[in-house]
Amino acid sequence: MKINEFSNSEQDQQVPFNVVDDLAIFMRNDPMFYRKHYFPMMAKISDMHDRGESVDPIVLMKPVVDRGINSYCNKFKLGKKTDKLFSEQDKTDAVKKIYSEEMPYVKKGTYRASK
Repeated sequence: MKINEFSNSEQDQQVPFNVVDDLAIFMRNDPMFYRKHYFPMMAKISDMHDRGESVDPIVLMKPVVDRGINSYCNKFKLGKKTDKLFSEQDKTDAVKKIYSEEMPYVKKGTYRASK
């Protein structure tokens, strides 16, 4: 047993970096996650934008953010701490961050399938 396993204080659960920023970077830069989940999500948002449809980022992106959290925790061997590491507010913040950073690329056509 490790010494830090004796303490359950909230301060001990905090990490020395912004988990939302780190998750967004992971989701963009992990080749398998990007290819299987991130790019298809952004392509779908791009298609909806091109058709003039309303895009609700929370509805469209939250399932992918949840998958991203699971992949992130598995890759870095964080175990079952996902609910302690990522609050619901963190998930919402991740969706908002990714959406705001990616929309200029969606509008430029970066995620558009070549025709």
